[in-house]
Amino acid sequence: MNLRNRLVWITGASSGIGEALAYECSQRGAQLVLSSRREETLHEVRTQCPRPEEHRVQTLDLADPASLQQAAETVQHDVGPVDVLINNGGISQRSTAAEAEMDVVRRIMEVNFFGTVQLTKAVLPTMQKREAGQIAVVSSIVGKFGTPKRSSYAASKHALHGWFDSLRAEVHDEGIGVTMICPGFVKTNVATNALSADGTPQGEAGRDKGMPAPKCAETIADAIERGKDEVYIGGWEITGVYAKRFVPSLFRRMIRRYDGT
Repeated sequence: MNLRNRLVWITGASSGIGEALAYECSQRGAQLVLSSRREETLHEVRTQCPRPEEHRVQTLDLADPASLQQAAETVQHDVGPVDVLINNGGISQRSTAAEAEMDVVRRIMEVNFFGTVQLTKAVLPTMQKREAGQIAVVSSIVGKFGTPKRSSYAASKHALHGWFDSLRAEVHDEGIGVTMICPGFVKTNVATNALSADGTPQGEAGRDKGMPAPKCAETIADAIERGKDEVYIGGWEITGVYAKRFVPSLFRRMIRRYDGT
């Protein structure tokens, strides 16, 4: 699928990978719908995109089911059927499984899993009707294995893989593709904004590191255009996916030494 002249809806578009995806997809000729909770910031991102007049801002809150349904109805009525849905919005975690309060566990699952699934289900019928479309999900390499201080985050990402792997098999013959995207370390504010045990952002303790977000976005856009089922993006940390698969006992010993910050 070439992104030129396609309607691409990106969640979590106000910063980080989502913002970088907005610039990358716009450069490739896509018409964009940019979503997050932060309307003012979304407008700033839109104005920095090529051809800003072609793009639309649509606020939503992945933790608010009513806002998701309304956003989907508004976009499909006012803009048109979505060709590519990029589920990028989400929150991370930095606390042990024992310490994390249950409200935090539920919030992470609500945003990362339930919100993503609900928005997808709201957009899916028009793709099925047209027998065309691509759904991309920004998961994480932690969707393939768990690490210390990421228990709920890893659980939410594992859940995404289970749900969307099933969806891919179900809609393949309807002309709809599903691309699971698994970044490793990317230079964004995700670690700084990650939830501590009591739900407050980790703040200055966060260590945001890794590849530049624009490079990650370029690789994601390539994967979407090529219709890949799954892609891993990052540096040395990607070897963890293969270590767990081929030498699981060694991987378990290695991951115990990771401090998770």
